[in-house]
Amino acid sequence: MRAVRLSVATAVATVAALTAVTGCTEKSDAKTGGSGAIKVTATDDSCEVSKTEFPAGHVELAVENKGSRVTEVEILFPDDRIVSERENIGPGTQHTLTAEVKSGDYRIACIPGMKGKGHRQDVKATGGKAVKRDPRLDEAVAAYRQYAQAQADETLSKVTTFTDAVREGDLAAAKKAYAPSRIGWERTEPVAESFGDIDPKVDVRADGLEEGQKWTGWHRLEKALWDDKKLGKAEKTLADQLDTDLKDWQQRVGKAEITPTSMANGAKELLDEVATGKVTGEEERYSHTDLVDFKANVEGAEKAYELLKPVASENDAALTKELDKQFAALDALLDKYREDKTSYDFTSYDKVGKADRKELSDGVNALAEPLSKLAAAVVSK
Repeated sequence: MRAVRLSVATAVATVAALTAVTGCTEKSDAKTGGSGAIKVTATDDSCEVSKTEFPAGHVELAVENKGSRVTEVEILFPDDRIVSERENIGPGTQHTLTAEVKSGDYRIACIPGMKGKGHRQDVKATGGKAVKRDPRLDEAVAAYRQYAQAQADETLSKVTTFTDAVREGDLAAAKKAYAPSRIGWERTEPVAESFGDIDPKVDVRADGLEEGQKWTGWHRLEKALWDDKKLGKAEKTLADQLDTDLKDWQQRVGKAEITPTSMANGAKELLDEVATGKVTGEEERYSHTDLVDFKANVEGAEKAYELLKPVASENDAALTKELDKQFAALDALLDKYREDKTSYDFTSYDKVGKADRKELSDGVNALAEPLSKLAAAVVSK
């Protein structure tokens, strides 16, 4: 998501449009911040935290956006790897981010417009005791790690089919292979984003580039295929680079920091991906294969949820009942746009009208709200 974020201006316009037209903005969390929560106040030019030192373990950030732009709050390792994050925090709203942290140094970042590095505060988690988990949560983490690795492994072969077609100058074959090559990535994108440096290389859009950044990756090739309609020497070099960068991702997935709360928050991030990129048509603006990405994002979120569900259902049965209902409803809604439920041959998104886009947006919104509570349900006593 980091690399496919909207530009600052577009992000503001999108939030306004979703509020007025589709209702796809998130409501404030009903109960933001318990007595032990770290209060984070985000503005357009600052990020204030109520505590710079706190016990390691389960940490709750009570976030309030007092700025004029949609913002994002991240807990970061000193090297900018992401521990956990909460995106799409609208102006004047409050939200809670629940995360698991070990003792050590971290940063809390507020990112107005969800672009750039934002404003940061150094913080420290103290105490050397490991978090006590339900053994089923350790099993869930292990299973999700295997899932993420399998998705990366499968992606490499599909990407090779795509990049081989690019190198051969075969426009038709490359177009056909493009969307399938992205499915595994889209299912597990929060894991890739956690590394910080891979996502901007492979999944950035033109309006997401930082100053001085070279445009590489899938979307640069997408433009070449559908907009420029040509594959030359430059595109073949880009194909080689995409292979290299995704091989790096594949080799690093097994080293990713994964916790039950990062799985839960990651599931919510995938719904945010849908809301800010797929529903709006911003993600695949040339190929219009947004519904393929949409489905993959939902599948990845549902996988994380299903692994965490045994514990979450005991802690909050009403929540998991609602999540079951909303996942089923969104899956059924997506099925309207493909003839074969086993395939990823979805309707081109430029053929999806305004009313249908609103229906999809409403479905995302209905799932995103309860999904934002999953991390808290996982750590409830």
